[in-house]
Amino acid sequence: MQIEARDHREARELADGAGALLLDIRSGRLEGDALKNSGDAMAHEFLALSIGKRFPRDGFLSEEGADDPERLERARTWIVDPLDGTREFAERPRVDWAVHVALVVDHEVRAGAVALPARGLTLATDVPLPAPGEPSNESPRIAVSRTRPTEHAQRLVQRMGGTLVPMGSAGAKAMAVVLGEADVYAHSGGQYEWDSAAPVAVAAAAGFHVSRLDGSPLRYNQANPWMPDLLVCRPDLAENVLDICGELTI
Repeated sequence: MQIEARDHREARELADGAGALLLDIRSGRLEGDALKNSGDAMAHEFLALSIGKRFPRDGFLSEEGADDPERLERARTWIVDPLDGTREFAERPRVDWAVHVALVVDHEVRAGAVALPARGLTLATDVPLPAPGEPSNESPRIAVSRTRPTEHAQRLVQRMGGTLVPMGSAGAKAMAVVLGEADVYAHSGGQYEWDSAAPVAVAAAAGFHVSRLDGSPLRYNQANPWMPDLLVCRPDLAENVLDICGELTI
Protein backbone atom coordinates (compact mmCIF):
# COMPACT_ATOMS: atom_id res chain seq x y z
CA MET A 1 0.00 0.00 0.00
CA GLN A 2 1.32 3.41 -0.99
CA ILE A 3 1.27 6.35 1.36
CA GLU A 4 0.73 9.96 0.36
CA ALA A 5 2.71 13.14 0.83
CA ARG A 6 -0.06 14.18 3.20
CA ASP A 7 0.89 11.38 5.59
CA HIS A 8 4.41 12.77 6.01
CA ARG A 9 3.09 16.31 6.52
CA GLU A 10 0.49 15.19 9.02
CA ALA A 11 3.08 13.31 11.07
CA ARG A 12 5.06 16.52 11.48
CA GLU A 13 1.98 18.63 12.24
CA LEU A 14 0.77 16.17 14.85
CA ALA A 15 4.16 15.99 16.58
CA ASP A 16 4.47 19.78 16.49
CA GLY A 17 0.98 20.21 17.93
CA ALA A 18 1.63 17.85 20.83
CA GLY A 19 5.02 19.47 21.41
CA ALA A 20 3.52 22.96 21.63
CA LEU A 21 0.95 21.69 24.10
CA LEU A 22 3.66 20.12 26.25
CA LEU A 23 5.72 23.31 26.28
CA ASP A 24 2.65 25.21 27.46
CA ILE A 25 2.04 22.68 30.25
CA ARG A 26 5.70 22.79 31.25
CA SER A 27 5.65 26.57 31.52
CA GLY A 28 2.99 26.42 34.23
CA ARG A 29 3.20 25.78 37.95
CA LEU A 30 2.89 22.00 38.02
CA GLU A 31 5.82 20.04 39.40
CA GLY A 32 6.90 16.43 39.82
CA ASP A 33 4.32 13.70 39.25
CA ALA A 34 1.56 16.21 38.60
CA LEU A 35 3.55 17.67 35.72
CA LYS A 36 4.43 14.23 34.34
CA ASN A 37 0.86 12.97 34.52
CA SER A 38 -0.58 16.10 32.96
CA GLY A 39 1.91 16.01 30.10
CA ASP A 40 1.31 12.32 29.36
CA ALA A 41 -2.48 12.60 29.51
CA MET A 42 -2.97 15.82 27.56
CA ALA A 43 -0.51 14.98 24.79
CA HIS A 44 -2.14 11.55 24.40
CA GLU A 45 -5.61 13.07 24.24
CA PHE A 46 -4.48 15.57 21.62
CA LEU A 47 -2.94 12.89 19.40
CA ALA A 48 -5.75 10.38 19.85
CA LEU A 49 -8.43 12.91 18.96
CA SER A 50 -6.46 14.47 16.09
CA ILE A 51 -5.55 11.17 14.45
CA GLY A 52 -9.04 9.80 14.98
CA LYS A 53 -10.49 12.84 13.22
CA ARG A 54 -7.99 12.99 10.36
CA PHE A 55 -7.59 9.25 9.75
CA PRO A 56 -10.76 7.53 11.03
CA ARG A 57 -10.05 4.31 9.12
CA ASP A 58 -6.52 3.85 10.46
CA GLY A 59 -5.44 1.89 13.53
CA PHE A 60 -3.95 3.60 16.56
CA LEU A 61 -1.49 2.55 19.28
CA SER A 62 -0.28 4.86 22.04
CA GLU A 63 1.82 4.33 25.14
CA GLU A 64 -0.81 6.15 27.18
CA GLY A 65 -3.95 4.51 25.81
CA ALA A 66 -5.67 1.14 26.03
CA ASP A 67 -4.64 -1.15 23.19
CA ASP A 68 -7.39 -1.68 20.61
CA PRO A 69 -6.83 -5.08 18.93
CA GLU A 70 -8.67 -3.83 15.84
CA ARG A 71 -5.41 -2.12 14.86
CA LEU A 72 -4.10 -5.56 13.88
CA GLU A 73 -6.71 -5.73 11.13
CA ARG A 74 -5.74 -2.38 9.66
CA ALA A 75 -3.18 -1.99 6.88
CA ARG A 76 -2.28 1.44 8.29
CA THR A 77 -1.68 2.12 11.98
CA TRP A 78 -0.43 5.23 13.73
CA ILE A 79 1.95 4.49 16.60
CA VAL A 80 2.68 7.33 19.00
CA ASP A 81 4.52 8.11 22.18
CA PRO A 82 2.87 11.34 23.34
CA LEU A 83 5.73 12.14 25.73
CA ASP A 84 8.93 10.14 25.42
CA GLY A 85 11.14 10.97 28.38
CA THR A 86 8.56 11.92 30.98
CA ARG A 87 11.21 12.18 33.69
CA GLU A 88 13.31 14.61 31.66
CA PHE A 89 10.19 16.61 30.78
CA ALA A 90 9.61 17.24 34.49
CA GLU A 91 13.25 18.21 35.11
CA ARG A 92 13.34 21.77 33.85
CA PRO A 93 15.29 22.90 31.85
CA ARG A 94 16.30 19.51 30.36
CA VAL A 95 15.77 19.24 26.61
CA ASP A 96 16.21 15.47 26.07
CA TRP A 97 12.54 14.51 25.76
CA ALA A 98 10.42 14.07 22.65
CA VAL A 99 7.11 13.43 20.92
CA HIS A 100 6.89 10.44 18.56
CA VAL A 101 4.39 10.06 15.72
CA ALA A 102 4.76 7.26 13.16
CA LEU A 103 2.66 5.67 10.45
CA VAL A 104 3.12 1.93 10.00
CA VAL A 105 1.94 0.28 6.78
CA ASP A 106 2.01 -3.50 6.49
CA HIS A 107 4.30 -3.75 9.55
CA GLU A 108 6.88 -1.23 8.25
CA VAL A 109 7.33 2.36 9.37
CA ARG A 110 6.69 4.52 6.34
CA ALA A 111 6.32 8.06 7.72
CA GLY A 112 7.13 9.70 10.99
CA ALA A 113 8.20 12.69 13.03
CA VAL A 114 10.14 13.19 16.24
CA ALA A 115 9.62 16.56 17.88
CA LEU A 116 12.22 17.84 20.33
CA PRO A 117 10.09 20.72 21.61
CA ALA A 118 12.51 22.11 24.18
CA ARG A 119 15.12 22.42 21.41
CA GLY A 120 12.69 23.93 18.91
CA LEU A 121 13.38 21.04 16.51
CA THR A 122 11.22 18.53 14.66
CA LEU A 123 12.83 15.90 12.45
CA ALA A 124 10.41 14.27 10.06
CA THR A 125 10.12 12.33 6.83
CA ASP A 126 8.31 15.10 4.94
CA VAL A 127 11.49 16.93 3.93
CA PRO A 128 14.99 15.75 3.01
CA LEU A 129 17.05 15.16 6.12
CA PRO A 130 20.81 15.59 6.53
CA ALA A 131 22.58 12.47 5.28
CA PRO A 132 25.27 10.85 7.42
CA GLY A 133 28.51 12.81 7.17
CA GLU A 134 31.88 11.47 6.19
CA PRO A 135 33.36 8.77 8.44
CA SER A 136 35.32 10.19 11.36
CA ASN A 137 38.62 8.93 12.76
CA GLU A 138 37.48 9.86 16.25
CA SER A 139 36.20 7.25 18.70
CA PRO A 140 32.48 6.57 18.20
CA ARG A 141 30.04 8.19 20.59
CA ILE A 142 27.53 5.70 22.01
CA ALA A 143 24.21 7.18 23.15
CA VAL A 144 23.02 5.49 26.35
CA SER A 145 20.54 5.86 29.16
CA ARG A 146 21.41 8.33 31.90
CA THR A 147 21.20 5.65 34.58
CA ARG A 148 21.67 2.17 33.08
CA PRO A 149 24.03 1.70 30.10
CA THR A 150 23.27 -1.71 28.58
CA GLU A 151 25.78 -4.53 28.35
CA HIS A 152 25.86 -4.11 24.58
CA ALA A 153 26.65 -0.41 24.81
CA GLN A 154 29.44 -1.06 27.27
CA ARG A 155 30.89 -3.80 25.06
CA LEU A 156 30.84 -1.43 22.08
CA VAL A 157 32.79 1.16 24.07
CA GLN A 158 35.37 -1.43 25.04
CA ARG A 159 35.81 -2.90 21.58
CA MET A 160 35.55 0.27 19.51
CA GLY A 161 37.35 2.62 21.87
CA GLY A 162 34.19 4.64 22.09
CA THR A 163 32.75 6.99 24.65
CA LEU A 164 29.37 6.90 26.39
CA VAL A 165 27.02 9.84 25.83
CA PRO A 166 24.29 9.68 28.50
CA MET A 167 20.94 11.29 27.73
CA GLY A 168 17.24 10.90 28.32
CA SER A 169 14.53 9.62 26.03
CA ALA A 170 14.88 7.01 23.30
CA GLY A 171 13.85 9.60 20.75
CA ALA A 172 16.49 12.03 21.96
CA LYS A 173 19.17 9.33 21.67
CA ALA A 174 18.15 8.23 18.18
CA MET A 175 17.90 11.83 16.97
CA ALA A 176 21.33 12.56 18.44
CA VAL A 177 22.66 10.06 15.88
CA VAL A 178 20.73 11.72 13.05
CA LEU A 179 21.91 15.17 14.13
CA GLY A 180 25.55 14.07 14.33
CA GLU A 181 25.73 14.43 18.10
CA ALA A 182 26.27 10.68 18.57
CA ASP A 183 27.25 7.83 16.27
CA VAL A 184 25.53 4.74 17.67
CA TYR A 185 22.39 3.99 19.65
CA ALA A 186 22.36 0.29 20.52
CA HIS A 187 19.64 -0.64 22.99
CA SER A 188 19.25 -4.14 24.40
CA GLY A 189 17.15 -3.48 27.48
CA GLY A 190 13.79 -3.86 25.78
CA GLN A 191 11.37 -1.21 24.59
CA TYR A 192 7.90 -0.94 23.12
CA GLU A 193 6.97 -0.12 19.55
CA TRP A 194 6.07 3.46 20.43
CA ASP A 195 9.59 4.03 21.74
CA SER A 196 11.23 3.41 18.38
CA ALA A 197 8.72 3.60 15.50
CA ALA A 198 9.01 7.33 14.82
CA PRO A 199 12.78 7.55 15.47
CA VAL A 200 13.33 4.60 13.11
CA ALA A 201 11.22 6.26 10.40
CA VAL A 202 13.22 9.48 10.66
CA ALA A 203 16.63 7.80 10.87
CA ALA A 204 15.96 5.46 7.95
CA ALA A 205 14.74 8.36 5.79
CA ALA A 206 18.04 10.15 6.47
CA GLY A 207 20.09 7.14 5.38
CA PHE A 208 21.10 5.76 8.77
CA HIS A 209 21.19 2.07 9.59
CA VAL A 210 18.18 0.76 11.54
CA SER A 211 17.62 -2.85 12.62
CA ARG A 212 17.49 -5.31 15.47
CA LEU A 213 20.84 -5.98 17.15
CA ASP A 214 21.15 -9.20 15.14
CA GLY A 215 20.68 -7.25 11.91
CA SER A 216 17.12 -8.44 11.28
CA PRO A 217 14.47 -5.93 10.18
CA LEU A 218 12.18 -4.13 12.59
CA ARG A 219 8.48 -5.01 12.31
CA TYR A 220 5.71 -2.96 13.84
CA ASN A 221 2.02 -3.23 14.67
CA GLN A 222 2.47 -6.65 16.23
CA ALA A 223 0.00 -8.20 18.67
CA ASN A 224 2.62 -7.86 21.41
CA PRO A 225 4.22 -4.41 21.02
CA TRP A 226 7.31 -5.37 23.05
CA MET A 227 10.58 -5.03 21.12
CA PRO A 228 13.69 -6.61 22.70
CA ASP A 229 16.35 -4.45 21.07
CA LEU A 230 17.19 -1.74 18.57
CA LEU A 231 20.12 -0.37 16.60
CA VAL A 232 20.32 3.08 15.03
CA CYS A 233 23.77 4.03 13.81
CA ARG A 234 25.90 5.55 11.10
CA PRO A 235 25.91 3.18 8.10
CA ASP A 236 29.71 3.00 8.00
CA LEU A 237 29.72 1.62 11.55
CA ALA A 238 26.87 -0.86 11.17
CA GLU A 239 28.85 -3.95 10.19
CA ASN A 240 31.30 -3.58 13.05
CA VAL A 241 28.58 -2.79 15.58
CA LEU A 242 26.51 -5.81 14.50
CA ASP A 243 29.55 -8.10 14.73
CA ILE A 244 30.31 -6.94 18.26
CA CYS A 245 26.67 -7.18 19.36
CA GLY A 246 26.56 -10.68 17.90
CA GLU A 247 29.16 -11.75 20.45
CA LEU A 248 26.60 -11.28 23.20
CA THR A 249 23.37 -13.20 23.68
CA ILE A 250 20.44 -10.86 23.19
